[in-house]
Amino acid sequence: MIAMIDVEPEWEEEFNRWYDEEHFPDRVNCPGFLNGRRFVAIDGSPKYLAVYELESPEVMQSEAYKKISQQSPWTKRIHEHLTTVKRNVYVEITPDLKAKAKGE
Repeated sequence: MIAMIDVEPEWEEEFNRWYDEEHFPDRVNCPGFLNGRRFVAIDGSPKYLAVYELESPEVMQSEAYKKISQQSPWTKRIHEHLTTVKRNVYVEITPDLKAKAKGE
C-alpha cells in the first residue's frame, strides 16, 4: 500500500508529529502489516510518501485494520489540512528473473 500526501505548509510540523506518533505506529503494529517506511520528496508533489508492505490486500478489510481506521480527534483535525491524499493498494507483479535465468 502506498499513501501520498500534501499538507498545508503551516500544518507540516503537526502533521509529521501526528504521523510519527499516532498514524504510522498504528499501521506498522497492525496484524498483516509487515513493515512501513516514510519518505519526503526532494522535489515535486505530493511531498510525503508512505510505503507499507502487507501480507495480502485482504489486510485492508480485516477487523484489526477497521479498528485503527476509526478517526481519532487528532486525525480529524489533521485531515482538515491535507490538500492531497492518494492511497492505493498494489499487488506485486515483478517476474522472478533469477529463477527464469536458471531455467526454473
